[in-house]
Amino acid sequence: MATFLTKKHLSRRTFLRGSGVALGLPFLDAMVPAGTALANTAAAPKTRAGFFYLPHGAIMNNTIYGKEVDAWSSTGSGADYKLGPTVSGLEPFKRYVTTFDNLENIVALGSVHTLNPATWLSCVRPDTTAKSASLATTLDQVVAQRIGQQTTLPSLELAAETTVQIAAGNGGFYAVTTSYAAPNKPLPMEYNPRKVFIQLMGEGDTAAERDALLRKNASILDMIGDRTQSLRRDLGPSDQRALSDYLDTVRELERRVNMASARDLKGVDVPDAPIGELDDFDKQLTMMFDLIALAYQADLTRVATYVMAAEGTDRPYPHLKVAGGFHPTSHHANQRERIAELSRIQKYHMDRFAGFIKKLANTREGEGSILDHSLFLYGSNMSNSNAHDNYPLPAVLVGGANGKHVGGKNVVLPERTPLANVHMTMLDKLGIPQDSFGNSTGLLPGV
Repeated sequence: MATFLTKKHLSRRTFLRGSGVALGLPFLDAMVPAGTALANTAAAPKTRAGFFYLPHGAIMNNTIYGKEVDAWSSTGSGADYKLGPTVSGLEPFKRYVTTFDNLENIVALGSVHTLNPATWLSCVRPDTTAKSASLATTLDQVVAQRIGQQTTLPSLELAAETTVQIAAGNGGFYAVTTSYAAPNKPLPMEYNPRKVFIQLMGEGDTAAERDALLRKNASILDMIGDRTQSLRRDLGPSDQRALSDYLDTVRELERRVNMASARDLKGVDVPDAPIGELDDFDKQLTMMFDLIALAYQADLTRVATYVMAAEGTDRPYPHLKVAGGFHPTSHHANQRERIAELSRIQKYHMDRFAGFIKKLANTREGEGSILDHSLFLYGSNMSNSNAHDNYPLPAVLVGGANGKHVGGKNVVLPERTPLANVHMTMLDKLGIPQDSFGNSTGLLPGV
Protein backbone atom coordinates (compact mmCIF):
# COMPACT_ATOMS: atom_id res chain seq x y z
CA MET A 1 0.00 0.00 0.00
CA ALA A 2 1.37 3.41 -0.98
CA THR A 3 2.16 6.00 1.68
CA PHE A 4 2.85 9.54 0.50
CA LEU A 5 5.49 11.89 1.97
CA THR A 6 4.63 15.24 0.41
CA LYS A 7 5.27 18.67 1.91
CA LYS A 8 2.14 20.35 0.56
CA HIS A 9 -1.40 19.02 0.82
CA LEU A 10 -3.88 20.07 -1.87
CA SER A 11 -7.59 19.35 -1.70
CA ARG A 12 -8.86 16.78 -4.23
CA ARG A 13 -11.36 19.46 -5.26
CA THR A 14 -8.67 22.07 -6.01
CA PHE A 15 -9.42 24.24 -9.05
CA LEU A 16 -7.25 26.67 -10.99
CA ARG A 17 -9.33 29.84 -11.25
CA GLY A 18 -9.12 32.97 -13.33
CA SER A 19 -11.41 35.47 -15.10
CA GLY A 20 -14.60 33.62 -14.28
CA VAL A 21 -13.47 30.10 -15.19
CA ALA A 22 -12.34 27.20 -13.04
CA LEU A 23 -10.31 24.22 -14.26
CA GLY A 24 -10.43 21.00 -12.26
CA LEU A 25 -7.17 19.17 -11.66
CA PRO A 26 -6.25 15.50 -12.09
CA PHE A 27 -5.24 13.45 -9.06
CA LEU A 28 -1.79 14.53 -7.80
CA ASP A 29 0.40 13.05 -5.05
CA ALA A 30 0.26 16.45 -3.34
CA MET A 31 -3.45 15.84 -2.67
CA VAL A 32 -2.52 13.22 -0.06
CA PRO A 33 -1.50 14.42 3.43
CA ALA A 34 2.11 13.55 4.32
CA GLY A 35 2.58 10.08 5.79
CA THR A 36 -0.96 8.99 4.99
CA ALA A 37 -1.97 5.80 3.23
CA LEU A 38 -3.82 6.67 0.03
CA ALA A 39 -6.75 4.39 0.79
CA ASN A 40 -7.39 6.27 4.05
CA THR A 41 -7.79 9.71 2.47
CA ALA A 42 -10.43 11.63 0.57
CA ALA A 43 -8.03 11.51 -2.37
CA ALA A 44 -8.48 7.75 -2.71
CA PRO A 45 -9.26 6.87 -6.34
CA LYS A 46 -12.96 6.88 -7.12
CA THR A 47 -14.75 4.33 -9.27
CA ARG A 48 -15.88 5.39 -12.72
CA ALA A 49 -18.52 3.71 -14.85
CA GLY A 50 -19.21 3.96 -18.57
CA PHE A 51 -21.73 2.55 -21.03
CA PHE A 52 -20.87 2.43 -24.74
CA TYR A 53 -23.62 1.55 -27.21
CA LEU A 54 -23.38 0.52 -30.85
CA PRO A 55 -26.55 -0.27 -32.86
CA HIS A 56 -27.11 -3.06 -35.36
CA GLY A 57 -25.67 -5.94 -33.38
CA ALA A 58 -22.54 -7.89 -34.28
CA ILE A 59 -21.48 -10.65 -36.65
CA MET A 60 -21.47 -13.54 -34.20
CA ASN A 61 -22.52 -17.17 -34.43
CA ASN A 62 -25.89 -15.76 -35.46
CA THR A 63 -25.97 -15.93 -39.27
CA ILE A 64 -26.65 -18.84 -41.61
CA TYR A 65 -22.87 -19.34 -41.86
CA GLY A 66 -22.45 -19.91 -38.11
CA LYS A 67 -18.90 -19.90 -36.74
CA GLU A 68 -17.46 -19.62 -40.24
CA VAL A 69 -17.99 -15.84 -40.34
CA ASP A 70 -18.20 -15.21 -36.58
CA ALA A 71 -16.00 -12.15 -36.01
CA TRP A 72 -17.11 -11.32 -32.48
CA SER A 73 -17.08 -14.35 -30.20
CA SER A 74 -14.22 -14.96 -27.79
CA THR A 75 -13.12 -18.25 -26.24
CA GLY A 76 -11.23 -19.60 -23.27
CA SER A 77 -9.77 -17.93 -20.20
CA GLY A 78 -6.42 -17.00 -18.74
CA ALA A 79 -3.53 -17.81 -21.06
CA ASP A 80 -6.01 -19.49 -23.42
CA TYR A 81 -8.33 -16.47 -23.64
CA LYS A 82 -8.68 -15.59 -27.33
CA LEU A 83 -10.58 -12.49 -28.43
CA GLY A 84 -12.63 -12.52 -31.61
CA PRO A 85 -11.36 -10.40 -34.54
CA THR A 86 -13.83 -7.56 -33.89
CA VAL A 87 -12.77 -7.32 -30.25
CA SER A 88 -9.06 -7.86 -30.91
CA GLY A 89 -8.24 -4.17 -30.35
CA LEU A 90 -8.62 -4.91 -26.63
CA GLU A 91 -5.81 -7.50 -26.75
CA PRO A 92 -3.33 -5.38 -24.70
CA PHE A 93 -5.94 -5.12 -21.93
CA LYS A 94 -7.22 -8.71 -21.88
CA ARG A 95 -6.77 -9.03 -18.14
CA TYR A 96 -9.46 -6.36 -17.74
CA VAL A 97 -11.85 -7.90 -20.31
CA THR A 98 -14.77 -10.30 -19.82
CA THR A 99 -16.90 -11.43 -22.77
CA PHE A 100 -20.08 -13.50 -22.73
CA ASP A 101 -22.05 -16.09 -24.66
CA ASN A 102 -25.85 -16.51 -24.63
CA LEU A 103 -27.14 -13.11 -23.46
CA GLU A 104 -30.65 -11.99 -24.38
CA ASN A 105 -32.81 -8.91 -23.83
CA ILE A 106 -36.33 -10.16 -24.40
CA VAL A 107 -37.96 -6.80 -23.54
CA ALA A 108 -36.94 -5.37 -26.94
CA LEU A 109 -38.29 -8.37 -28.84
CA GLY A 110 -40.23 -7.51 -31.99
CA SER A 111 -39.59 -3.77 -31.82
CA VAL A 112 -37.17 -3.76 -34.80
CA HIS A 113 -35.18 -0.60 -33.86
CA THR A 114 -37.58 1.58 -31.89
CA LEU A 115 -37.10 0.10 -28.40
CA ASN A 116 -33.46 -0.97 -28.59
CA PRO A 117 -31.68 2.13 -27.19
CA ALA A 118 -33.90 2.73 -24.16
CA THR A 119 -34.24 -0.92 -23.17
CA TRP A 120 -30.48 -1.65 -23.38
CA LEU A 121 -29.81 -0.16 -19.93
CA SER A 122 -33.29 -0.60 -18.46
CA CYS A 123 -34.25 -4.19 -19.39
CA VAL A 124 -37.87 -3.09 -18.94
CA ARG A 125 -40.54 -3.18 -21.64
CA PRO A 126 -42.00 0.34 -21.85
CA ASP A 127 -45.68 1.14 -21.98
CA THR A 128 -45.89 2.08 -25.65
CA THR A 129 -49.54 3.11 -25.27
CA ALA A 130 -48.67 5.92 -22.85
CA LYS A 131 -48.78 9.48 -24.17
CA SER A 132 -45.42 10.27 -22.62
CA ALA A 133 -42.30 8.31 -21.74
CA SER A 134 -43.00 5.37 -19.43
CA LEU A 135 -40.00 3.16 -18.77
CA ALA A 136 -37.68 2.83 -15.74
CA THR A 137 -34.53 4.41 -14.37
CA THR A 138 -31.69 3.08 -16.51
CA LEU A 139 -28.53 1.43 -15.23
CA ASP A 140 -26.28 4.42 -15.86
CA GLN A 141 -28.56 6.69 -13.85
CA VAL A 142 -28.87 4.21 -10.98
CA VAL A 143 -25.08 4.33 -10.84
CA ALA A 144 -24.99 8.13 -11.16
CA GLN A 145 -27.37 8.51 -8.25
CA ARG A 146 -24.88 6.65 -6.06
CA ILE A 147 -21.37 7.52 -7.28
CA GLY A 148 -22.00 10.65 -9.33
CA GLN A 149 -23.32 13.06 -6.74
CA GLN A 150 -19.93 14.32 -5.55
CA THR A 151 -18.84 15.58 -8.96
CA THR A 152 -19.72 18.68 -10.97
CA LEU A 153 -21.73 16.56 -13.40
CA PRO A 154 -23.44 13.45 -12.00
CA SER A 155 -23.33 11.94 -15.49
CA LEU A 156 -22.63 12.65 -19.16
CA GLU A 157 -24.91 11.46 -21.97
CA LEU A 158 -23.16 11.77 -25.32
CA ALA A 159 -23.60 10.68 -28.92
CA ALA A 160 -21.36 10.78 -31.95
CA GLU A 161 -24.22 12.10 -34.10
CA THR A 162 -27.82 13.17 -33.69
CA THR A 163 -29.88 10.27 -32.38
CA VAL A 164 -33.06 11.53 -34.04
CA GLN A 165 -33.00 9.51 -37.25
CA ILE A 166 -35.58 9.43 -40.00
CA ALA A 167 -34.20 6.09 -41.12
CA ALA A 168 -35.92 3.05 -39.58
CA GLY A 169 -38.70 5.33 -38.30
CA ASN A 170 -36.80 6.36 -35.19
CA GLY A 171 -37.52 9.51 -33.24
CA GLY A 172 -39.84 8.49 -30.41
CA PHE A 173 -39.19 8.36 -26.67
CA TYR A 174 -37.33 5.07 -26.73
CA ALA A 175 -35.17 5.35 -29.86
CA VAL A 176 -33.33 8.61 -29.19
CA THR A 177 -31.65 7.92 -25.85
CA THR A 178 -30.24 5.11 -23.75
CA SER A 179 -30.63 7.05 -20.49
CA TYR A 180 -33.61 7.66 -18.21
CA ALA A 181 -33.23 9.54 -14.92
CA ALA A 182 -36.69 8.29 -13.91
CA PRO A 183 -39.45 6.33 -15.68
CA ASN A 184 -40.77 9.52 -17.31
CA LYS A 185 -37.47 11.44 -17.67
CA PRO A 186 -35.50 10.56 -20.81
CA LEU A 187 -32.15 12.35 -20.98
CA PRO A 188 -31.01 13.89 -24.28
CA MET A 189 -27.78 12.71 -25.87
CA GLU A 190 -25.41 15.60 -26.66
CA TYR A 191 -23.49 15.30 -29.93
CA ASN A 192 -22.02 18.81 -30.09
CA PRO A 193 -18.44 18.63 -28.75
CA ARG A 194 -18.30 22.39 -28.17
CA LYS A 195 -21.27 22.21 -25.82
CA VAL A 196 -19.72 19.27 -24.02
CA PHE A 197 -16.38 21.04 -23.65
CA ILE A 198 -17.98 24.22 -22.28
CA GLN A 199 -20.12 22.12 -19.98
CA LEU A 200 -16.96 20.56 -18.61
CA MET A 201 -14.65 23.58 -18.63
CA GLY A 202 -16.76 26.73 -18.43
CA GLU A 203 -20.08 28.47 -18.90
CA GLY A 204 -21.96 29.17 -22.10
CA ASP A 205 -24.96 27.15 -23.14
CA THR A 206 -26.42 29.31 -25.90
CA ALA A 207 -24.84 30.38 -29.18
CA ALA A 208 -24.56 33.98 -27.95
CA GLU A 209 -22.82 32.90 -24.74
CA ARG A 210 -20.43 30.67 -26.63
CA ASP A 211 -19.55 33.41 -29.10
CA ALA A 212 -18.96 35.87 -26.25
CA LEU A 213 -16.70 33.38 -24.48
CA LEU A 214 -14.72 32.77 -27.64
CA ARG A 215 -14.16 36.49 -28.14
CA LYS A 216 -13.42 37.31 -24.52
CA ASN A 217 -11.64 34.15 -23.44
CA ALA A 218 -9.29 32.90 -26.14
CA SER A 219 -8.11 30.05 -23.91
CA ILE A 220 -9.01 28.69 -20.50
CA LEU A 221 -5.34 27.92 -19.91
CA ASP A 222 -4.27 31.48 -20.72
CA MET A 223 -6.73 32.83 -18.14
CA ILE A 224 -5.30 30.66 -15.37
CA GLY A 225 -1.65 31.01 -16.40
CA ASP A 226 -0.48 32.86 -13.28
CA ARG A 227 -2.21 30.39 -10.96
CA THR A 228 -0.73 27.47 -12.90
CA GLN A 229 2.83 28.76 -12.54
CA SER A 230 2.29 29.38 -8.84
CA LEU A 231 1.01 25.85 -8.34
CA ARG A 232 3.95 24.31 -10.26
CA ARG A 233 6.43 25.82 -7.78
CA ASP A 234 4.77 23.94 -4.93
CA LEU A 235 4.65 20.52 -6.63
CA GLY A 236 7.22 17.75 -6.76
CA PRO A 237 8.71 16.49 -10.05
CA SER A 238 6.18 13.67 -10.46
CA ASP A 239 3.20 15.98 -9.90
CA GLN A 240 4.69 18.59 -12.24
CA ARG A 241 4.83 15.99 -15.02
CA ALA A 242 1.26 14.84 -14.29
CA LEU A 243 0.00 18.43 -14.33
CA SER A 244 1.85 19.21 -17.57
CA ASP A 245 0.41 16.12 -19.28
CA TYR A 246 -3.08 17.06 -18.14
CA LEU A 247 -2.80 20.69 -19.27
CA ASP A 248 -1.41 19.54 -22.61
CA THR A 249 -4.55 17.44 -23.06
CA VAL A 250 -6.78 20.42 -22.23
CA ARG A 251 -4.85 22.61 -24.68
CA GLU A 252 -5.16 20.05 -27.48
CA LEU A 253 -8.90 19.65 -26.94
CA GLU A 254 -9.29 23.44 -26.92
CA ARG A 255 -7.48 23.61 -30.24
CA ARG A 256 -9.60 20.89 -31.81
CA VAL A 257 -12.89 22.31 -30.51
CA ASN A 258 -12.00 25.80 -31.78
CA MET A 259 -11.10 24.35 -35.18
CA ALA A 260 -14.51 22.70 -35.28
CA SER A 261 -16.20 26.11 -34.99
CA ALA A 262 -13.93 27.96 -37.42
CA ARG A 263 -16.03 27.37 -40.52
CA ASP A 264 -17.09 29.81 -43.21
CA LEU A 265 -20.83 29.97 -42.58
CA LYS A 266 -21.61 33.14 -44.54
CA GLY A 267 -25.05 32.89 -46.05
CA VAL A 268 -25.88 29.73 -44.15
CA ASP A 269 -28.62 29.75 -41.53
CA VAL A 270 -27.15 27.40 -38.92
CA PRO A 271 -29.33 26.41 -35.95
CA ASP A 272 -27.87 26.34 -32.44
CA ALA A 273 -27.67 22.58 -32.00
CA PRO A 274 -25.22 21.56 -34.76
CA ILE A 275 -22.60 24.24 -34.03
CA GLY A 276 -19.35 22.47 -33.16
CA GLU A 277 -20.12 19.07 -34.68
CA LEU A 278 -17.17 17.96 -36.78
CA ASP A 279 -17.61 17.09 -40.45
CA ASP A 280 -14.98 14.37 -40.11
CA PHE A 281 -16.83 11.57 -38.30
CA ASP A 282 -13.63 9.84 -37.22
CA LYS A 283 -12.48 13.01 -35.46
CA GLN A 284 -15.96 13.54 -34.01
CA LEU A 285 -16.12 9.99 -32.64
CA THR A 286 -12.64 10.23 -31.14
CA MET A 287 -13.11 13.71 -29.68
CA MET A 288 -16.11 12.54 -27.67
CA PHE A 289 -14.04 9.67 -26.28
CA ASP A 290 -11.31 12.18 -25.39
CA LEU A 291 -13.80 14.46 -23.65
CA ILE A 292 -15.03 11.54 -21.54
CA ALA A 293 -11.45 10.66 -20.64
CA LEU A 294 -10.77 14.27 -19.69
CA ALA A 295 -13.90 14.41 -17.52
CA TYR A 296 -12.82 11.23 -15.72
CA GLN A 297 -9.28 12.51 -15.27
CA ALA A 298 -10.39 15.82 -13.76
CA ASP A 299 -13.11 14.05 -11.71
CA LEU A 300 -15.78 16.25 -13.28
CA THR A 301 -17.97 13.19 -13.74
CA ARG A 302 -17.73 9.51 -12.84
CA VAL A 303 -20.50 8.19 -15.09
CA ALA A 304 -20.74 8.49 -18.88
CA THR A 305 -22.96 6.99 -21.55
CA TYR A 306 -21.93 7.22 -25.20
CA VAL A 307 -24.00 6.24 -28.25
CA MET A 308 -21.30 5.72 -30.90
CA ALA A 309 -23.78 5.69 -33.81
CA ALA A 310 -27.51 6.33 -33.83
CA GLU A 311 -30.02 3.53 -34.08
CA GLY A 312 -31.00 3.20 -37.73
CA THR A 313 -28.25 5.57 -38.91
CA ASP A 314 -27.43 5.75 -42.62
CA ARG A 315 -23.96 7.13 -41.90
CA PRO A 316 -21.45 6.12 -44.58
CA TYR A 317 -17.99 4.69 -43.88
CA PRO A 318 -16.10 5.28 -47.14
CA HIS A 319 -12.70 5.04 -45.42
CA LEU A 320 -13.57 1.41 -44.60
CA LYS A 321 -14.48 0.66 -48.23
CA VAL A 322 -18.12 0.11 -47.31
CA ALA A 323 -20.48 0.69 -50.21
CA GLY A 324 -23.55 1.89 -48.29
CA GLY A 325 -24.56 3.43 -44.97
CA PHE A 326 -24.46 1.65 -41.62
CA HIS A 327 -28.17 0.76 -41.52
CA PRO A 328 -28.43 -0.51 -45.12
CA THR A 329 -25.22 -2.48 -44.63
CA SER A 330 -26.65 -4.03 -41.48
CA HIS A 331 -29.30 -5.67 -43.68
CA HIS A 332 -26.68 -7.88 -45.24
CA ALA A 333 -29.18 -10.39 -46.69
CA ASN A 334 -26.66 -13.14 -45.87
CA GLN A 335 -24.33 -11.86 -48.60
CA ARG A 336 -20.74 -12.56 -47.57
CA GLU A 337 -19.37 -9.31 -48.95
CA ARG A 338 -21.89 -7.22 -47.01
CA ILE A 339 -21.30 -9.29 -43.87
CA ALA A 340 -17.60 -8.51 -44.22
CA GLU A 341 -18.41 -4.79 -44.65
CA LEU A 342 -20.56 -4.82 -41.51
CA SER A 343 -17.77 -6.54 -39.58
CA ARG A 344 -15.37 -3.77 -40.64
CA ILE A 345 -17.73 -1.11 -39.29
CA GLN A 346 -18.07 -2.98 -36.00
CA LYS A 347 -14.30 -3.46 -35.66
CA TYR A 348 -13.70 0.22 -36.46
CA HIS A 349 -15.89 1.31 -33.54
CA MET A 350 -14.32 -1.23 -31.21
CA ASP A 351 -10.84 -0.04 -32.17
CA ARG A 352 -11.79 3.55 -31.29
CA PHE A 353 -13.08 2.30 -27.93
CA ALA A 354 -9.80 0.43 -27.45
CA GLY A 355 -7.95 3.71 -28.02
CA PHE A 356 -10.02 5.25 -25.22
CA ILE A 357 -9.18 2.30 -22.96
CA LYS A 358 -5.49 2.73 -23.74
CA LYS A 359 -5.65 6.39 -22.72
CA LEU A 360 -7.21 5.47 -19.36
CA ALA A 361 -4.73 2.64 -18.82
CA ASN A 362 -1.89 5.12 -19.34
CA THR A 363 -3.35 7.72 -16.95
CA ARG A 364 -1.86 7.14 -13.53
CA GLU A 365 -4.09 7.63 -10.51
CA GLY A 366 -2.94 6.74 -7.02
CA GLU A 367 -1.77 3.13 -6.89
CA GLY A 368 -3.02 2.29 -10.37
CA SER A 369 -4.61 3.80 -13.45
CA ILE A 370 -8.05 5.18 -14.18
CA LEU A 371 -8.77 1.87 -15.95
CA ASP A 372 -7.98 0.03 -12.70
CA HIS A 373 -10.66 2.12 -10.99
CA SER A 374 -13.33 1.85 -13.69
CA LEU A 375 -15.89 -0.57 -15.06
CA PHE A 376 -17.30 -0.20 -18.56
CA LEU A 377 -19.99 -1.98 -20.56
CA TYR A 378 -19.68 -2.05 -24.35
CA GLY A 379 -22.38 -3.66 -26.44
CA SER A 380 -25.51 -3.62 -28.55
CA ASN A 381 -29.15 -4.44 -27.94
CA MET A 382 -29.43 -6.30 -31.24
CA SER A 383 -27.87 -9.55 -32.39
CA ASN A 384 -28.30 -10.39 -36.08
CA SER A 385 -29.20 -7.03 -37.61
CA ASN A 386 -30.52 -8.69 -40.76
CA ALA A 387 -33.18 -10.41 -38.63
CA HIS A 388 -33.68 -7.63 -36.03
CA ASP A 389 -33.39 -10.22 -33.28
CA ASN A 390 -32.11 -9.81 -29.72
CA TYR A 391 -30.31 -13.10 -29.10
CA PRO A 392 -27.42 -13.66 -28.62
CA LEU A 393 -26.29 -10.15 -27.72
CA PRO A 394 -22.71 -8.87 -27.94
CA ALA A 395 -21.43 -7.50 -24.62
CA VAL A 396 -18.03 -6.78 -23.10
CA LEU A 397 -17.08 -5.71 -19.57
CA VAL A 398 -13.79 -3.83 -19.29
CA GLY A 399 -11.96 -2.43 -16.25
CA GLY A 400 -10.68 -3.28 -12.80
CA ALA A 401 -13.50 -1.73 -10.72
CA ASN A 402 -11.05 -1.10 -7.86
CA GLY A 403 -10.17 -4.79 -7.70
CA LYS A 404 -13.77 -6.04 -7.92
CA HIS A 405 -13.59 -7.19 -11.55
CA VAL A 406 -11.00 -9.64 -12.84
CA GLY A 407 -11.18 -10.15 -16.60
CA GLY A 408 -9.24 -12.39 -18.94
CA LYS A 409 -12.10 -14.75 -19.70
CA ASN A 410 -15.09 -15.59 -21.83
CA VAL A 411 -18.08 -16.67 -19.74
CA VAL A 412 -20.41 -19.23 -21.34
CA LEU A 413 -23.78 -18.61 -19.72
CA PRO A 414 -26.93 -20.75 -19.81
CA GLU A 415 -28.89 -20.16 -22.99
CA ARG A 416 -30.99 -16.97 -23.04
CA THR A 417 -29.51 -15.50 -19.86
CA PRO A 418 -31.09 -12.05 -19.31
CA LEU A 419 -28.87 -9.07 -20.13
CA ALA A 420 -30.20 -7.62 -16.87
CA ASN A 421 -28.02 -10.14 -15.02
CA VAL A 422 -24.98 -8.32 -16.44
CA HIS A 423 -26.41 -5.04 -15.16
CA MET A 424 -27.10 -6.47 -11.74
CA THR A 425 -23.54 -7.86 -11.61
CA MET A 426 -22.10 -4.48 -12.62
CA LEU A 427 -24.01 -2.79 -9.83
CA ASP A 428 -22.65 -5.33 -7.36
CA LYS A 429 -19.05 -4.72 -8.46
CA LEU A 430 -19.57 -0.96 -8.29
CA GLY A 431 -20.63 -1.28 -4.66
CA ILE A 432 -24.34 -0.79 -5.38
CA PRO A 433 -25.85 -4.22 -4.72
CA GLN A 434 -29.49 -4.74 -5.73
CA ASP A 435 -31.98 -7.52 -5.08
CA SER A 436 -33.02 -7.27 -8.72
CA PHE A 437 -32.75 -5.08 -11.80
CA GLY A 438 -35.17 -5.06 -14.70
CA ASN A 439 -35.99 -8.66 -15.58
CA SER A 440 -32.88 -10.09 -13.92
CA THR A 441 -32.77 -13.56 -12.42
CA GLY A 442 -29.57 -13.20 -10.41
CA LEU A 443 -25.87 -12.36 -10.41
CA LEU A 444 -23.64 -13.87 -13.09
CA PRO A 445 -21.41 -16.68 -11.80
CA GLY A 446 -17.71 -16.51 -12.53
CA VAL A 447 -17.57 -12.77 -13.29
